[in-house]
Amino acid sequence: MAGLLCLSLAACGNQNSTSSPDPAVTSLTDGTYTGTAAGHNGKINVEVTVEEGKLNTIRVLEEDETAGIGDLAIQTLVEKMNQSQSTQVDLVSAATISSAGVVNAVRNALKEAGADDAYFKNESKVSLDKAEMEDNYDYDVVIVGGGGAGLTAAIEAANNGAHVAVLEKTPAVGGNTLVSGGGLNAPGTQHQLAKGIEDSVEKFAEDTYNSGDQEANRELVEVMAENALDATNWLIDDIHVEFMPDRLQQFGGHSVPRALIPVGNHGDELIFKLRDAAEAAGVDILCNVKGEEILMNEGRASGIRAAYDGQQITFNAAKGVILATGGFASNVEMRKQYNANYDERFKTTARAISTGDGIRMAEEVGASLVDMEFIQVYPTCNPITGIISYVANSRMDGGLLLNKEGVRFVDEMGRRDVISNAILDQTDQIGYLVWGQEIENIGHMTEVHAVEFQNWIDNDLLYVADTLEEAANHFGLDAQAMIKTIEAYNESIRDGLDEDFNKTSSLQPVAVGPFYIQKVVPSSHHTMGGVQINTRTEVISAEGQVIPGLYAAGEVVGDIHGTNRLGGNAITDCVVFGRIAGQNASAE
Repeated sequence: MAGLLCLSLAACGNQNSTSSPDPAVTSLTDGTYTGTAAGHNGKINVEVTVEEGKLNTIRVLEEDETAGIGDLAIQTLVEKMNQSQSTQVDLVSAATISSAGVVNAVRNALKEAGADDAYFKNESKVSLDKAEMEDNYDYDVVIVGGGGAGLTAAIEAANNGAHVAVLEKTPAVGGNTLVSGGGLNAPGTQHQLAKGIEDSVEKFAEDTYNSGDQEANRELVEVMAENALDATNWLIDDIHVEFMPDRLQQFGGHSVPRALIPVGNHGDELIFKLRDAAEAAGVDILCNVKGEEILMNEGRASGIRAAYDGQQITFNAAKGVILATGGFASNVEMRKQYNANYDERFKTTARAISTGDGIRMAEEVGASLVDMEFIQVYPTCNPITGIISYVANSRMDGGLLLNKEGVRFVDEMGRRDVISNAILDQTDQIGYLVWGQEIENIGHMTEVHAVEFQNWIDNDLLYVADTLEEAANHFGLDAQAMIKTIEAYNESIRDGLDEDFNKTSSLQPVAVGPFYIQKVVPSSHHTMGGVQINTRTEVISAEGQVIPGLYAAGEVVGDIHGTNRLGGNAITDCVVFGRIAGQNASAE
């Protein structure tokens, strides 16, 4: 059952349905044709073969869609179109842009073979396969949400002898961890030791607590800091996650570099390894199953009522229920409910699935909610889509943020909220990130994220110039002011001091071309508020009591980051508290 649910990427619609084509429609011209259309991350190119006047085979030549989401949707739809000889297929939910991209690419190829609107209208309609499910299932532990925290909890619970189900409302696991950069913070790692960096649990806890304006639960902060190294070693030794051996990131707000970066600088390395480990441990991962209600029995969480293709299903949990449903960064109405400032003006870096489901479910059974007004925006995002830019991580290697007037306005290594608010105070509410080869040679961000880099260039959001003057003129900045600003900065840091903003790390000159200039805006990124828990990850009621059998981990939880989450702390949070939740729920 679990395999069918996730591998089929079941989407909108029921079992296959077909209709007889109109014989009056002209046949296609036999041959091989190519077609291109826009996907989520770039162009999708396909090759289509027509034989005996009909679509025969489709082959994907090029695509750069998100691993674990868009690429699986393309694979599923290509197989279905090949089988049915029709492009009238349902789109895969949670990957609609990638789905539409591959369908449009195939249709563009077929147009070269003579297809027109009448041809496509006359095609047989095809729905994606659905697995059948019963109305009732029994487990020891039921986890709602298949992102980083949910999968981590599932592995630990299963390894502790529990029969575990993960309910994932989308066609594939991953959550926001899948589309993150994947960096996680830990003190005392081998990466730090190799570079001679002195760090400690206490220093990590202080950075986290102070950067959240001391609004977090100090006990939870200390639990995260104390368990971060063990969680990291668990990922490396038990889950076999690979991190870049020579990369150690210092995100803004941290006193030392302490973030390990997975190979590829993407969260798919974490998610795919966690998924494989969960499946190997015997966890049932059930996709397209949306948790809707926490079932209570004599004051104890006893299961989940979920929806699957219009069917209501009960998942009984003999030991415990774990909420790992993420935050609500994509839910504009919910954002406005708790903080009116974060309204429709803000796009989001989060996936559309970040709607606060688990928070609402917990509140309905009496859970206490904390810090709901604390919403973080990420400073360097796409002005068109709102999606986070990983090329813009050049900021952490020394890139400078300037405004339309060609002047710096903030410490580029400061807190995300401070930088974001500073950008919003500038002309057009846009910042311009500028760097040269000295900085590019540190992180190689345009190479590591080559697909994103090209997309930003194609959309005229990033420009490569031979001179600083050319870079400024391309986006209409005051060129003379920008050159003066950068020259003064370069001169200042020769003595190891940023005279304007006292940036204390990543003091690199911007003097050698080619130069890069990138337009960036803040986007809603992470919600620090959520369900209140104790150090065992047990959910606390509005009356201050433990709700028996109910646990929570990940972004659904509040009071860990205070007013502001530091970069790299989200993954650490997910893994540390996911492990604790899985261990404790399975021990009930």
